[in-house]
Amino acid sequence: MAKKVQPKIERQYDIVLFGATGFTGGLTAKYLAAHAPAGLRWAIAGRSETKLASVRRSLAAIDSKWADLPLIVVDATDAETLGEVAASTKVICTTVGPYLQHGEPLVAACAAKGTDYVDLTGEPEFVDTMYVKYHDLAKRNGARIVHACGFDSIPHDLGAWWTVQQLDSAKPIKLRGVVRTGAGFSGGTYHSALDQLARSGQMRQAMQAVRGVVIFHAHVDHAGDAFIQQCLLAAPAELRAGLGA
Repeated sequence: MAKKVQPKIERQYDIVLFGATGFTGGLTAKYLAAHAPAGLRWAIAGRSETKLASVRRSLAAIDSKWADLPLIVVDATDAETLGEVAASTKVICTTVGPYLQHGEPLVAACAAKGTDYVDLTGEPEFVDTMYVKYHDLAKRNGARIVHACGFDSIPHDLGAWWTVQQLDSAKPIKLRGVVRTGAGFSGGTYHSALDQLARSGQMRQAMQAVRGVVIFHAHVDHAGDAFIQQCLLAAPAELRAGLGA
């Protein structure tokens, strides 16, 4: 019998920020410290209690009320503890990358515990693979898995959205975007980019797998068992494994 997922309203935290001791995680923590709405229950998480305590001191300098901000010590590979953390919060925001190396256990934990998950990955293979492996579980437990909430998507999405609001909605729109920046790469972004360049074959396989799952889901509500079985038999082995078939 499956374990009951704890309702989000009963959880200890609203947000847990995982990776708060890193470069991007530190920026995110400072933003939360300066802009958190009244009553927000949040915590910072990472591998090193010493480094987390240092981050907390910097946040207390922004607002003294964060002097007692909860610290959660957890490793990205510790599935059991990640499950406990996921069960304690409504949302986990993670800046721990490269996500292909460090991200899957947390996605799995959030999908299992019905916890909303947000990251800033720019790794298409990771996004596709997580969809194939955990979409159904996340949907069943009420978890929303939201990737790419960083530079790879947000400026472009918001820029496109704002632009089309200024145009005539009755006419077809062709939008071209250009980004100019003088910023450099953080260590995590640099390593993620190297991983992607070295894994073009795996990236294509992941893309093909996720397309197969989307096509399968598009037909499953309107097809008989025979058709479903034919889809599964025709699917690649890694796709069948991801579907549990």
